[in-house]
Amino acid sequence: MANAPAPPAAATKMYTIESPNAPDEPGCGTPRRAAYMADQPELLGMIPGINSLHEMFLTGVKISSDKPYLGHRTKDENGNLGPYVWTTWGEVYQRVKGISAGLVKLGLLPQDPVGIFAINRPEWILAQQSCFMNAFVTVPLYDTLGDEALQHIVNQTDMRVCFATHDKAEKLMQVKSELPTLTTIVVLNEFPESFVADAKAHGVDVIALAELEQRGKDHPVEPTKPTPDDLAVVSYTSGTTGKPKGVMLTHRNLVCFTNSIEYLVKNGYLVSLSADDVHLSYLSLAHGFELVIQQLVCLYGARAGFYSGDTRTILNDIAELKPTVFLSVPRVLQRIYDSVLAGVKAKGTVAWWVFQTAIAQKKAAIARGRLTHPVWDKLVFASIRVKLGGRVKLMLTGSAPISNDVKDFLRCCFSCNVFEGYGQTETSAGVAVTWAGDYDAGHVGVPLACSEIKLRDIPEMDYTSNDKPFPRGEVCILCRGTNIFKGYFRNEEKTAETLDADGWCHSGDVGMWDAQGRLMVIDRIKDIFKLAQGEYIAPEKIENVYIKHELVAQAFVYGDSLQSALVGVIVPDKRPFLAWAKAQGFATTGDESLENVVKVEGVRAKLLEVLTAHARNGGLKGFEIVKAITLEPQHFAVENNLLTPTLKLRRIDARKRYRAEIDKMYASLTAPAE
Repeated sequence: MANAPAPPAAATKMYTIESPNAPDEPGCGTPRRAAYMADQPELLGMIPGINSLHEMFLTGVKISSDKPYLGHRTKDENGNLGPYVWTTWGEVYQRVKGISAGLVKLGLLPQDPVGIFAINRPEWILAQQSCFMNAFVTVPLYDTLGDEALQHIVNQTDMRVCFATHDKAEKLMQVKSELPTLTTIVVLNEFPESFVADAKAHGVDVIALAELEQRGKDHPVEPTKPTPDDLAVVSYTSGTTGKPKGVMLTHRNLVCFTNSIEYLVKNGYLVSLSADDVHLSYLSLAHGFELVIQQLVCLYGARAGFYSGDTRTILNDIAELKPTVFLSVPRVLQRIYDSVLAGVKAKGTVAWWVFQTAIAQKKAAIARGRLTHPVWDKLVFASIRVKLGGRVKLMLTGSAPISNDVKDFLRCCFSCNVFEGYGQTETSAGVAVTWAGDYDAGHVGVPLACSEIKLRDIPEMDYTSNDKPFPRGEVCILCRGTNIFKGYFRNEEKTAETLDADGWCHSGDVGMWDAQGRLMVIDRIKDIFKLAQGEYIAPEKIENVYIKHELVAQAFVYGDSLQSALVGVIVPDKRPFLAWAKAQGFATTGDESLENVVKVEGVRAKLLEVLTAHARNGGLKGFEIVKAITLEPQHFAVENNLLTPTLKLRRIDARKRYRAEIDKMYASLTAPAE
């Protein structure tokens, strides 16, 4: 494979510039944009000739009409997976026309909401593109939101029609009494005939996807094409306190984002893409990352093969599909990293020494601009490269930070660029990305051509735009009708908290410009953070569950964004805890003070068992349950700087105070079993 081009020489000196004619704003740094936008009077906007996601889809049809588009794996009668089978772009277009006309026949009007409730599968795309054709608004649903949030979304959007697989349709029926507006479910896969009558008893009509498609073919309509500022998607964010918020994304938002990625491709900042590329779709289509990647598939007329439905067998799907681009999240890439290292170590000391030597020499070659190595690629890395099908030329990771060791490992083993993106649903998934040929660690790259970024001072956290050696502050993204969301659906209060009066989207992340003008994300403002798998964590909510247990007086829950689990510091409630410890047989030799009992062998592990059961009973999800704890005999207090005068936990100070314990807990979680 040819080496990817390095960025232009001028850009290697400074990746961003101060935005021209930007006014001085008290309490903010000067906005910055990509250096390649220096002489551009406007940020990048729409793709010429493409005014909506429907027209993006038609671009793919025009490029690759008779070529494969959507693929899925076959299964035999015993459930064994077979090869991928494909539907062409032209065939998908004909199906989309029928399904979209069928939705019109159901009485839907432009900008009406339509739910999609399924894991990734070709029918998901059929449903989505059918909505885009007639300016309906897609509203993705997903299980991790829980029943209460599911009801909130359906009811807030006044959803009448929802596409769903049979298992998800059953879930909707279980809470149908709380969903008064839902009248029709279009089932995307096979279902028993009895389900029609069961749903009818709940006031819901059930239609098979093929039946809806046939209705549309029997009653064709001229599409009502969406305008750029029509809503395309209302994407509900998960994991925060309170009810989920519906991020309103327009066709303009998503087309502008796609145009910015296309600009990078055309100008050598990313690797080249074409109709020959193959994408594996397994990241949830309910989230922005996969949504925008599907638009790139359309822009190039490429192929999208869908995973078989079980992430545990994802490597089997990859080996069969042989993708050329691999989009992932740090959690999955970390698994690949851990799996390969464990396999090499199992082969013995000599194999491990050879592997380490190969990695060191390959890293040196990459530092000189070479992604390939004439010796080690064949002797060591060929067998690893085949794990991803042997054809990957681009990896892109997002949703959470990824460690530098893993990125270096992936570049070495797969001889490809590994790009890291930064953004959020509110920015149409992305606002910055690293460049081809830039192998420096610790940053998330450069603002896209449709974006400008400024850093807002946060004096209460000691972050300011005047910090030395580099400016720091809250990452704010300029909203000029490009890739920044329109607001939160029917939630003006939350919209005003995120989109300010001057048109800036406040991310809640703390950023810093490095010496070459690249963005680094170094902290969070709010008490909400992401784990490595991309799950949002609200620690105060979790702590409130733990402190309800009689043995717990105070709790501090922490999650490192490079880790997939939470850890915690527990302050036991002295009297009940000592009584419990004695009953469990953990009495010390003569001195049963709290300070001594918390150090007794086995106490911590036993308490963790008790608290884990309590957390599950308290309704916490698996990723919200702490996996390791430290016992602290001293209370958090104003006097030791761990509580504010209003008795709120000082998280930054708690993190600093317990840094060593946090590191030990994470080390214990990753240590091999004896």
